[in-house]
Amino acid sequence: MAALLKDVVLTPTHPKTLLLQKHVDYIASYGTDKDEYEFCMTEYLRMSGVYWCLTAVELAGQPGRLDREEILSFVRRCQDESGGFGASVGHDPHVLYTLSAIQGRLDAIDVDKATDFVVSCMNFDGGFGSKPGSESHAGLIYCCVGMLSVTGQLHRLDADLLGWWLCERQLPSGGLNGRPEKLPDVCYSWWVLSSLSMLGRLHWIDGAALAGFILACQDAETGGFSDRPGDVPDPFHTLFGLAALSLLGDAAVGAVSPTYCMPQRVVDRLGLRPQRLSV
Repeated sequence: MAALLKDVVLTPTHPKTLLLQKHVDYIASYGTDKDEYEFCMTEYLRMSGVYWCLTAVELAGQPGRLDREEILSFVRRCQDESGGFGASVGHDPHVLYTLSAIQGRLDAIDVDKATDFVVSCMNFDGGFGSKPGSESHAGLIYCCVGMLSVTGQLHRLDADLLGWWLCERQLPSGGLNGRPEKLPDVCYSWWVLSSLSMLGRLHWIDGAALAGFILACQDAETGGFSDRPGDVPDPFHTLFGLAALSLLGDAAVGAVSPTYCMPQRVVDRLGLRPQRLSV
């Protein structure tokens, strides 16, 4: 049986410094050609793409690079007569794209019951799956820890056990994977780091090694971050690469909220106070 790939190899040719302006230029130019194949084929996640791009340029300190009125017009046109939002104009409404419309309205749901369900998804290793009994996964862990952070219920998980599972996601390259025996991926730099930050255990991983891996995933020619060094960049990984560097203390990137993955200044302006643990 063939051995599983467990890591990638970084070389001296990979970028070692943050190419921030290239990333802003990459985001600003993304989707300007409406006839481009990639743009057309990603229509089904356009609303998420708007969020990724907006947050990325905000963290880079250049929100003016995107057309605010064009974005607002697009979002308005995506609202269905039912009130929900679709991924793009003419698409059916979907809960993923209407999520932002209800965040903060905790008085509209049964918080205790929702929290009980999240806790029921906790596994013996301290992690969380998509439903009770499902395998622990870093992306799903972020969703669960973030929910408990918003509702002030972080005391219901085992922070040390979960923190240990999360820090074991770091590989020799410095990158983080989403579950055992998988390759590292820039997006998990965010899912894992943000969860550790909410748990007050961000220092449990080697931040310098992780930063080196993230920087190696930059495209020095076009800008943008890819999942792994040498792959094609995209807005999704660009946002999470920048957001992870923010949590690691990179002064060139604006402060980000580990709970909401939004600029911290926006969270402060809205008066949101998610819970965070300390060691």
